[in-house]
Amino acid sequence: MHNLTPFSGFIGGALIGLATALLMLLTGRIAGISGIFGGLLRGGDRGWRIAFIAGLIAAPLLAALAGQSLPMPTMPVSLVVVAISGLLVGIGTRVGGGCTSGHGVCGIARLSTRSIAATAIFMLVAIVVVAILRHGIGG
Repeated sequence: MHNLTPFSGFIGGALIGLATALLMLLTGRIAGISGIFGGLLRGGDRGWRIAFIAGLIAAPLLAALAGQSLPMPTMPVSLVVVAISGLLVGIGTRVGGGCTSGHGVCGIARLSTRSIAATAIFMLVAIVVVAILRHGIGG
């Protein structure tokens, strides 16, 4: 946690909360990325989905244009690992009935038992994977 910025984290969290609340109030939809993107691929009701996805892409680009320094992502050496990881995430969102944003941000706010359980499992699996990769296999 070298770049801990509580103020920007607070502002970002408030904006995420505001955006998800507005989406729910104005459209009756939950701001889960996998559901929004999946609905975009299935067709129908596309306008707000395109705007949502475009906003996800445009926001960091606009921040960079405004002079905000953005971290450079590091990619694994193998694109096969990236492809397998993406496939597993896609399968997981279908099996789990949504993604971390849908369950963690929106579901917990609605006190959904299913979302609370799903988020707890996401977190537990993430902790175990990091422990194995950092202290076991990747040692």
